Amino acid sequence: MAAENLAIDREPAVGVIGAGHAGLAWARTALRAGRQVVIANSHGPDSLRSTVAALGEGALAGTVDDAVACAIVVLAVPWAAVASAVSGVDWEGRTVVDGTNPLLFPDLTPAPLGGRTSSEIVAGLVPGARLVKAASHLSAELLGQDPILSGGRRVIFVSGDNAPAKQAIIDLFNAAGFYPIDLGDLVSGGRMQQFG
Repeated sequence: MAAENLAIDREPAVGVIGAGHAGLAWARTALRAGRQVVIANSHGPDSLRSTVAALGEGALAGTVDDAVACAIVVLAVPWAAVASAVSGVDWEGRTVVDGTNPLLFPDLTPAPLGGRTSSEIVAGLVPGARLVKAASHLSAELLGQDPILSGGRRVIFVSGDNAPAKQAIIDLFNAAGFYPIDLGDLVSGGRMQQFG
């Protein structure tokens, strides 16, 4: 399925790479913000038919290339799968959200990062991208829920070095009902969001 055949009509669309709990939570957040969502995984669009049907109107199944063609691309795969999920893609100028945590399944042990933050490692894997770290402090269950509770809004953290890219993610979260807080640059803000 080619990106031009997806009939994306609500901009800026959000591409989600990963269709597990985190990917579905990101898709629900984007849909709540009134965005169209293209969700992709390593098994191809046909494996996502029931997933997009459950997500409802505005959700489309696509390839990784289809997801990358969207205005915002979210990485929502397990840490061990990040490198393979992003390989072979031209990331130049793309706004990419690092929604990952450096934890290794199944026992959730912290991955060895060699003194770097997980976002620094992800940035090296998506050269040329405008990387934003966001929402990794929330469980998928909380991220996917309505963030407006008892008259208040759930807080969500965002960090990054590119101001327009970071603002695009802040706007997405505001539209979805969250209360985004800018933690600053990618390294220091990413370190505050990181598990492990």
